Amino acid sequence: MSIQIYNTLSRKKEPFIPMEEGKVKMYVCGPTVYNYIHIGNARPAIVYDTVRKYLEFRGYNVEFVSNFTDVDDKLIKAANELGEDVPAIAERFIDAYFEDVSALGCTKADVHPRVTENIELIIDFIKVLIEKGMAYESEGDVYYRTRKFEGYGKLSHQSIDDLKVGSRIEVGEKKEDALDFVLWKAAKEGEISWDSPWGKGRPGWHIECSAMARKYLGDTIDIHAGGQDLTFPHHENEIAQSEALTGKPFARYWMHNGYINIDNEKMSKSLGNFVLVHDIIKHHDPQVLRFFMLSVHYRHPINYSEELLENAKTALERLRTSYQNLKHRKESSANLVDHQEEWLSKIEDFKLRFIKEMDDDFNTANGISVLFDLSKQANYYLMEKNTSEKVIDAFTETFDQLAAVLGFGMEADELLDEEIEELIQKRIQARKDRDFQLADDIRDQLKDMNIILEDTPQGTRWKRG
Repeated sequence: MSIQIYNTLSRKKEPFIPMEEGKVKMYVCGPTVYNYIHIGNARPAIVYDTVRKYLEFRGYNVEFVSNFTDVDDKLIKAANELGEDVPAIAERFIDAYFEDVSALGCTKADVHPRVTENIELIIDFIKVLIEKGMAYESEGDVYYRTRKFEGYGKLSHQSIDDLKVGSRIEVGEKKEDALDFVLWKAAKEGEISWDSPWGKGRPGWHIECSAMARKYLGDTIDIHAGGQDLTFPHHENEIAQSEALTGKPFARYWMHNGYINIDNEKMSKSLGNFVLVHDIIKHHDPQVLRFFMLSVHYRHPINYSEELLENAKTALERLRTSYQNLKHRKESSANLVDHQEEWLSKIEDFKLRFIKEMDDDFNTANGISVLFDLSKQANYYLMEKNTSEKVIDAFTETFDQLAAVLGFGMEADELLDEEIEELIQKRIQARKDRDFQLADDIRDQLKDMNIILEDTPQGTRWKRG
């Protein structure tokens, strides 16, 4: 079975057939870097990093580009409030972005282009649109003639007449039509700006991604992705600009992840439920947040709460406990052949099941279910009196391989492991010193950390409960 992708453009799942066999060109809209990222920004970062990892797992060479919007109204507002300049704000929060998403297990894109590094490219793009009659200058601003693009609305599945309802020209705008959108904004007093044929100014939001995607990936790309909120107007406008310029399809597959709610309410600053990843990972294992995000299919909405995050932590610990128990058991396993081939065949079936689920529009929720079924079989196997080192290796290697595709590790946090080992050594010493009260206290402390001890003739072993 080939990989199936739900294409927002067609509103159906389609077999994934890249333009060039074995290669994928993928562009993901990145953040506007005026603050730390919130969990709404984290979801696409995690989702499309997983899509990339899975495509690579399936043998594709993925060219992955994700931009930074480093000049924008929000950045200018933040700079004014903090008394800093826009580049300094952008630089600080780009560094913070990399720190946060790296903690979440995301691999850097092949290229992270910035708007401010591509101003001339954007100006040239706009010039051609004006030459083609698709855009016009008006008192220093440049607008796109939306009605002139025949396919406008095809991504969001809205007709031009539907879009006209409610559209109006705002005070200060100098448009020919209420549906026209800005490509270049004339500079206001004191704002960061660049010289252009239309005077000092800066790019509009939508033109930036069109120009950068084309620069790094070409006229047509395989996959363009982002949050559901970007479908309209951002991605719709990207299509209009790019296809008017090149006369070619801009992207063949459009992917959009669902919204995030906080405690069953839409996340918004006005409600005060705006949750930053920077704050979450101070108190939680970042891999738990990733596991939580992937436990729901990417196109579905997801509800975030502390309780649900704790549930995700418990679930991930169950998988890790199974994995650690395999590692511990390997030490006493032999090269036995009883039922070995039968077990190796079962384990291979789990890989095939995982591929089947992930091939179906990257269904990470079902992929995680396969990991839990693998864990159950591993637990059954460990109940056998005699175990084979080869089978245990097959279990652990499969855990490692499938979890790596999903972007989290089966090994628990190393610092926590060191802390546990240190407490166990203190307990062993306490027992040698016949300080049984201290030994019991340490056991209770470890129990509170969800660590279960097992005293064996070979020494004290531990697992997560």
